[in-house]
Amino acid sequence: MSAVGEGFPQPLRTPLALTSVHACAAVVAVACVAGTLYRGLDERGAALAFGLLVAVGELARWSGSEERESAPLGAAGALAYALLGENGGDPTHHGPLQTVAVVVAAALVGCVPHVAHGRGPALDHLTRRVLTVGFAAVCFQPLYNEGRLREWDGPAYALLLVALLVLTALCDAVLAAVMAHVRTRWPFGPLLRDELRAMLGIGSAVCATGAVMSLAVAVVGLWALPVFSLPLLLTQLSFRRYAAVRTTYRQTIASLARATEIAGYTPAGHARRVAALSRAVGRELGLSEPDLTVLEYAALMHDIGQLSLVDPVPAGATAVLPAEQQRRIALLGGAVVRQTGVDAEVAVVVERQADPYREQPVTARIVRAVNAYEEMAREAGPGGPLTALEKLRLGTARDYQPEVVESLARVLSRPGLTLPRAG
Repeated sequence: MSAVGEGFPQPLRTPLALTSVHACAAVVAVACVAGTLYRGLDERGAALAFGLLVAVGELARWSGSEERESAPLGAAGALAYALLGENGGDPTHHGPLQTVAVVVAAALVGCVPHVAHGRGPALDHLTRRVLTVGFAAVCFQPLYNEGRLREWDGPAYALLLVALLVLTALCDAVLAAVMAHVRTRWPFGPLLRDELRAMLGIGSAVCATGAVMSLAVAVVGLWALPVFSLPLLLTQLSFRRYAAVRTTYRQTIASLARATEIAGYTPAGHARRVAALSRAVGRELGLSEPDLTVLEYAALMHDIGQLSLVDPVPAGATAVLPAEQQRRIALLGGAVVRQTGVDAEVAVVVERQADPYREQPVTARIVRAVNAYEEMAREAGPGGPLTALEKLRLGTARDYQPEVVESLARVLSRPGLTLPRAG
């Protein structure tokens, strides 16, 4: 995710509730490792093979991606080990404690190179891995070791594994949404919706691969692991390259947005501040990830129509211009955006930002209100933010949607709010 939108806004310190979740995961991990060391490692060959698979998955994970699962191979290997009942026809007895201990040790080993490069490990990532794998192992291993699942055979057993994986994925989605909600105070419902939507992508591949791995190892042994993990590893590397392309694309749009600053039409950093604040307001209003991306791009390029003007607007303050002139600049901006090859939805938002808010899409309403706030606060000097918000509230009859203005006020009132600096 770009620097404009990533983790914005956040509190100054990690909330106590989130620290408690991390502490819970740490206690579970330490208890499982201690219990495994006390009892000894069962079936060392299988533990080593699955641990190596999880470590390789963590080594190949990528940082800064918008994907919810940055290490799908590691996740699939961990889930497969949690749901492993047989190895080449022989029953296994490793149990939940050893499952979590092996996954934790392998994940930490795989994180070493990332730590050396200053990229991790992310506590939320490790917390989710420990708790979800522990949940899957507790649901499966005791029942299998007691013989209650051995009467399930063929398709019924495969369906049982799939059902457990789906349940585990749902728990992981809820856990991720809860941690994001506690950390950022964004609405829980939209966060959970985005997590569930992400399950249909790489999440479904992780679940399917985990189920197939456990079934294949049960029949042919550990030789099935490299065969069934290779496709997911290649997919993971492809996603990594795709994420790099999207990052470059976003950086290109940010560079285009700076054209108005370089030409002297807008103050330095104006477009980035509007984009950062717009994305935060969009989060507050519950917009989905695709809508947030469109919103961010449109906010970055909302002033690009000024490049078509013969005489620049002083300080780029378009919010104080007559409505017809604002609409003309917006239409010129939309035409420029279409010429750049950016998504047509972005051009529509840029074109519609000067319309009465009742005729605008919600993304255009956000860009218009945030842009006006940024200009008013800059011009008002000391006490500018409060003065700007008051002016926005007075303009809610026609120009600004009341819900957007109040969401903006809530975002601005949160601790830890930081905006890109000028220059």
